[in-house]
Amino acid sequence: MFKKKKVSEQEEHNKMADNAENQEPEYLKEELEEINEARVNEVEDNELSDTDKLKEEVVQLNDKYLRLFAEFDNYKRRTNQERRDLLQTAGKDVIVSLLGVLDDFERADKAMEKATDVKQVREGIELVHHKLKSLLVQKGLVAMEAKGKTFDADIHEAITSIPVPSDDLKGKVVDEVEKGYLLNDKVIRFAKVIVGA
Repeated sequence: MFKKKKVSEQEEHNKMADNAENQEPEYLKEELEEINEARVNEVEDNELSDTDKLKEEVVQLNDKYLRLFAEFDNYKRRTNQERRDLLQTAGKDVIVSLLGVLDDFERADKAMEKATDVKQVREGIELVHHKLKSLLVQKGLVAMEAKGKTFDADIHEAITSIPVPSDDLKGKVVDEVEKGYLLNDKVIRFAKVIVGA
């Protein structure tokens, strides 16, 4: 009986070993399939996450672009408004300083109504004229001296040319019809001149 028991134990052990051998490949196959599925899912997740990342980056760049565009648009609007304001008020300080001269002219006008002496009126007008000229010089206005100088198309405007008695006057300004002016070394009005030919 002991022998039978031993043989039956051995048979059972063999059966279990056979079953284990048969089960192991099944178990390994399932495990291998699970690993493969996990890898496929991981690759798909990586592809999705890369796509999602790229989509998110596109959204962020679009947002950044729109903000930058809006900021630039606001900048343009603001600078245009500042330019308009500057142009509207650019001459303000000159006008304010000319108000005193205007007041002087009004006083001179009232004084001329009652004045009997022309000399006093003339002196008053000369004072106002001098005040106006000095004020304009303070603002950067300079009158050009053209008579007797060589004609220069950059600062002179020739109205006509006339024959001159001597050769040394040819190409020179013979007469000045209207004064030219410079404002801060820029020509704001060309001198209208007659040139010797």
